[in-house]
Order: sequence, then structure tokens, then C-alpha cells
Amino acid sequence: MTFDDYNAFCAALPHANHVVQWRGAHVWKVDTKVFAIGRFDAGAVERITFKCSRMSYDILKEQPGCIPAPHLASRGMPWIQRVTDESMDDEGLRAYLAESHRLAAAALTKKRRRELGFEPG
Repeated sequence: MTFDDYNAFCAALPHANHVVQWRGAHVWKVDTKVFAIGRFDAGAVERITFKCSRMSYDILKEQPGCIPAPHLASRGMPWIQRVTDESMDDEGLRAYLAESHRLAAAALTKKRRRELGFEPG
């Protein structure tokens, strides 16, 4: 996945917003909740980090090219970092990014989810 592909995919998700922080990481959020963190070198992916279910975390952390996300998984949070596409192609990554977005939106308050249109009013 290229830098442009990553940003275009994340930008297309509902109420996603982008910020560059943490020493140049391209961070995507739903409102205030982070759902994806990408690091790139000259437009090529270095690594992409995303939130996932506990079950997905337990499976993915054992797969080649995926590791528990530094600074997040060490705090008990189910975040995975894809460092190569060895066991997860870009289509699979997009599915996990979409699920991470859904999980981040679900973590918003019920009031905020209603305001953003994730729940009926």
C-alpha cells in the first residue's frame, strides 16, 4: 500500500480526520479516537498500525509481517503493526483498517455517535 493509497482509503471512511504527529506519523482518527497510524519513507510504506478485536490480535501477532504494536500492545491494547505484506495483502489491510475505524467510532460516547450519524437519533 502506498502513502497515497493509505491516506485515500482512510479519508473515505465516515468522519475520518488526519493529523501528522508523533515524529511524522500519519494518524487517522474518528473524531478524537485514533484508528490508524502510518509511517512512510519516500512514499513507500514502512509500517501501518491499527486497532483490532482481541481475537484478531491473538491471531495476527503470530503471523509473519505483523507484530504487536509498540507502545500500544505493551499497555494491553489490541493494536497490530503490519511491517510487511508477507501474510496480509493490501485488501486484507483495508478490511482491518475499516474494522479499526468501526471500533474507534464505537468507543465514542453515545451522544457523539448520534451527533456524527453513527447511531439513529
